[in-house]
Amino acid sequence: MRVLVTGAGGQIGQALIPALLARGDEVLATDIKPLPYPSHTALLDVTDNSALYRIFQEWQPEEVYHLAAFLSARSEEQPQKGWELNFTSNWLVFEACLYFRVRRVFWASSIAAFGPHTPRQHTPQYTIMDPIGLYGIAKLSSERLSEYFATRYGLDVRSIRFPGVIGPGHLPQGGTTDFAVHMFYAALQRGTYTCYLKPETRLPMLYIDDAVQAILRLMGTPTERISIRSAYNIQGLSFSPQELAAQIQAYLPHFTCLYEPDFRQRLAESWPESLEDSLAREDWGWEAQYDLPTLCKAMWEALHQTV
Repeated sequence: MRVLVTGAGGQIGQALIPALLARGDEVLATDIKPLPYPSHTALLDVTDNSALYRIFQEWQPEEVYHLAAFLSARSEEQPQKGWELNFTSNWLVFEACLYFRVRRVFWASSIAAFGPHTPRQHTPQYTIMDPIGLYGIAKLSSERLSEYFATRYGLDVRSIRFPGVIGPGHLPQGGTTDFAVHMFYAALQRGTYTCYLKPETRLPMLYIDDAVQAILRLMGTPTERISIRSAYNIQGLSFSPQELAAQIQAYLPHFTCLYEPDFRQRLAESWPESLEDSLAREDWGWEAQYDLPTLCKAMWEALHQTV
């Protein structure tokens, strides 16, 4: 299958590209910066409609994985650019997919689409959504746009509300859940880490292998089984910075974690602690494979090979 991936240089893109190549797809990986991938690559600013259509015209993709985004903290620092990348680019990609008759398109939503009046425990698929950060506002708007393109135009569009995604090989920049990756690197390199959230702040997380398998399983499901055209809840695991620090101390007893909460604390407190994901389980067989101990073991083994 001919596949187009945008934002391929990001955390999920770097793990998804090898998985797509392994299943035999012909992949065009695009990003705003050069990419060191063993596949076709191209520079692409997804907010440039002319450049986007040129890529579609040249590549003629059958599937599109739209991963380009500004994360939560970065969106607060550059709100106009964040809106263009997190909302406007979705509109442009959806229109291009319709015009070029793409079979299926995936885009990444986020738990940031929820808000302070959302139930925090076992957050339902359908519930109050009143995000306070621009990233979440753009994601919620994109969910409504996604559903509109599906019902109004018949676009086979699919999405997941990702929690924090954890994996080796890529240091995420500009996200509220980034501490969960940065803590591992800081522990190995310096033996200490200063976290920008309070120690007891619990958030849902997902190991990168589970994230990639969720995307592939969702996209491989027959159209008639897809009941959600906004974005699916999925639950992996939930933990706080102090719980992660305790797991790391089992490997590095001398590791210390300090806490200096900043503006990201307010965003984190408006997000769920855990998600109810029965529809993802029923529709396309979602099931996470990693809990906190197995996640830490996988990270530890991977980082010892690279750090």
